[in-house]
Amino acid sequence: MNAYQLIFGYLFSKEIDEQALSTMLEAEDIQEKDGEYIREVVYGVKNNYDELMTLIADNSKNFKVDRIYKPDLSALLLACYEMKYMPDIPLAVSINEVIDIVKSFSTENSSKFVNGVLKGVYNVLKEV
Repeated sequence: MNAYQLIFGYLFSKEIDEQALSTMLEAEDIQEKDGEYIREVVYGVKNNYDELMTLIADNSKNFKVDRIYKPDLSALLLACYEMKYMPDIPLAVSINEVIDIVKSFSTENSSKFVNGVLKGVYNVLKEV
């Protein structure tokens, strides 16, 4: 959830909100392992942004990536980063967790759209 929020902010400024990241990592309920995950995903999305956006665009059939609702795009970036660069997380787990986030923070139809895009990404990554 924390990584998702930081990625959402990144979409608007193209900068990581270092103050928000530090505040999140210093929270009492954030374990060191969770902090490492948040940091890796947020900076991973930033450092691989163009590649991840291409992956999303290639799997967004008949939908321009610049028109994707920002909460959905944040979720897609998060899941695509995990799916491509974090092999210790099963692909299906990345998809399911992001779908739960989208159901909480996005529109009624967003989970279907995000699931469809991620299904395409899943198929592409399974071929590699």
